[in-house]
Amino acid sequence: NGAATENVTFSYGEETIISDVSIPVLKASIIGISGRSGSGKSTIAKLIASLWDTDSGSIEIGGVNIRDLSLEEYNKSVAYVAQDNYLFNETVRENIRQGNLNATDKEVEQTARLSGCYDFIMSLENGFDTVAGGAGGHLSGGERQRISIARAMLKNAPIVILDEATAYTDPENEAVIQSSVAKLVAGKTLIVIAHRLSTITDADKIFVIDDGRVCEQGTHKELLEDNGLYKQMWQAHISVKDNGGDINA
Repeated sequence: NGAATENVTFSYGEETIISDVSIPVLKASIIGISGRSGSGKSTIAKLIASLWDTDSGSIEIGGVNIRDLSLEEYNKSVAYVAQDNYLFNETVRENIRQGNLNATDKEVEQTARLSGCYDFIMSLENGFDTVAGGAGGHLSGGERQRISIARAMLKNAPIVILDEATAYTDPENEAVIQSSVAKLVAGKTLIVIAHRLSTITDADKIFVIDDGRVCEQGTHKELLEDNGLYKQMWQAHISVKDNGGDINA
């Protein structure tokens, strides 16, 4: 399944956040969406994930406007992994099962193994029957993130929207989460909202958002040659990385 935003505009209250944004996403391609903090890139992810509705323009999945898809059809097509995925005040098992309500306990546990969170779940007080707490409050941020990835993996949707799952993760968990994400997205159509530019250097195409509009597009190499905003952000990213930090671009 491919996807596309066509001339999408979205406002929050009186403020226009996204203006006339068109982003085609070919089946089985990797698309990066980049931009400064507050540029509107995460808003685009939420619109494609159908968390919000556009003011004008359309969002299509497999050539069909998502407004014409049933909720069931849409949910089968798209998995959305954000930095702050919500967990329900249910057991860890049931939180993972939200990805596929028909999954057996064995399938839930197998997915937990594949996503690298089986061992930490088993170390919890009641294992898979540990209650996550309101919004997952009984678990650490890294643990909540890993359960969210397991949930998305169990869903097995052809399109994965990744709002930089590791952007605010501690280094100890980052390698584990990145490994889980790699398994989750294998062979899928992937849309990555890039807070760390190093995560999209291999994307088939990168769209750079500035003030709610697409200001540049191309591969990593092409955008560096263009000497535009992307190159400025990349140089800042490299500079911070060289000094032992990172940048939330």
